[in-house]
Amino acid sequence: MPGGTFLLAVPLVTCRFPMPSAVIFDLDGTLLDTLDDLADSANEALAACGFPTHPVDAYRTFVGDGMAVLIERILPEASRTTGAVDLVLDFYRAAYGRRWKAKTRLYPGIEELLTGLTAGGIPLAVLSNKPQAYTEICMAHFLGHHRFEVIFGQRAHVTRKPDPAGAYEIAAQLGLDVTEILFIGDTATDMDTATAAGMIPVGVLWGFRQETELRAHGARHVVARPEEILALFD
Repeated sequence: MPGGTFLLAVPLVTCRFPMPSAVIFDLDGTLLDTLDDLADSANEALAACGFPTHPVDAYRTFVGDGMAVLIERILPEASRTTGAVDLVLDFYRAAYGRRWKAKTRLYPGIEELLTGLTAGGIPLAVLSNKPQAYTEICMAHFLGHHRFEVIFGQRAHVTRKPDPAGAYEIAAQLGLDVTEILFIGDTATDMDTATAAGMIPVGVLWGFRQETELRAHGARHVVARPEEILALFD
């Protein structure tokens, strides 16, 4: 109307994410502190093959993408041939087979977190880039008293994380839409997996990597203590 004032009524829209209904955990650096056993095994393999070793803390950025990638990363760049990788990998498998539980421990607060999730009726699963056999024995030894609906490590017929194939498979077995699932991990690989799968990426700060990496790769939530994950279900 000429000379008048027009008021446009716009409805308030609140965007909400769906309430999570299940959790997929990474294993190394998320549920279990495996860094010392991984580093000690890798350094033993390097030394046995005549290559220089690395400080334990350096393995925080080496691990996370499977055994073969780990060996490629820790070898001198000029020595990353197929033959050298295979040789060191054989020694590494043998070394890790002897010491996979020597220094590995649950992170503080994980026991209480899993108990709380189970009490709330939240299904639990694991998706790791650790080989399937080692994923199973670590889960049985350290977490066998907790119920996990699905336990997947790296399997020959499934592309490893960050490919979302394993995450999709877990969602199908749980009978849930991907948007209902928290994917919890400590590395860019985990955040990329969650994002690619359409799940809710949650980064943890007690593991192997830093907050900047987790946020740069899509973490919707970043938590400093395991109990903070329970609040995501409130």
